[in-house]
Amino acid sequence: MATQAGKANWFAIWVSAGVVALLVVVLVAVVWMNNQASAPAARPDSAGINQTSGAVEVGGGDSAVDIYFDFYCPHCQEFESVYGDTLTDELEAGSITLNLHPVALSGLNAASGTDFSKRASNAMYCVAAAEPTAAYPFYTSLFAQNPSGEGLTDAELIGLAESAGATGIDSCVSDREWDDLVSEQTQSIPANPDTGDAGTPTVLVNDEYLTLTGDPAADITARIG
Repeated sequence: MATQAGKANWFAIWVSAGVVALLVVVLVAVVWMNNQASAPAARPDSAGINQTSGAVEVGGGDSAVDIYFDFYCPHCQEFESVYGDTLTDELEAGSITLNLHPVALSGLNAASGTDFSKRASNAMYCVAAAEPTAAYPFYTSLFAQNPSGEGLTDAELIGLAESAGATGIDSCVSDREWDDLVSEQTQSIPANPDTGDAGTPTVLVNDEYLTLTGDPAADITARIG
């Protein structure tokens, strides 16, 4: 009987040790997955990318203007038509650093039927990686198209990039090289402090969330003067 009891005790110990080992493995896996989920997406190794925020960085002025936008978003297209000239003027005056955050809202991305939101934002990163000076011209020229319906094809995006001064990005566009970075930017849209909602366009001036009034002088110029 003592022998049987001893065997039972050792069996219990072995089972307990196995359970502990399994729990350790599960815990390590969970920690690893959480670390992977929280790790920042890869950024293009380019002077045109802010390596901390992942934004496409244009200009070098003292005041920072951050814009979170979806190229397929009608409100973003309207924002560009109203505020675009003011932003261009301030860039040319050297008064602002413009941080462009290309995003792809899931509803808008699906609405095109072609993943246009994500393809276009990925293309923006491809342009900034290849030729930083082409990023802003690409941004303005793409918004000038007021994309709707199925949006632009990859070939058309590449054509706009070449016109802006960025070449050799064909595979970057077709392979969707920076999709993970676009997803990260989408998840990082700051929430409206009044409503808690996050959407596009979202604009911050010197880290202050901006409630758009439709008056570029009041919303932008007066805050950076």
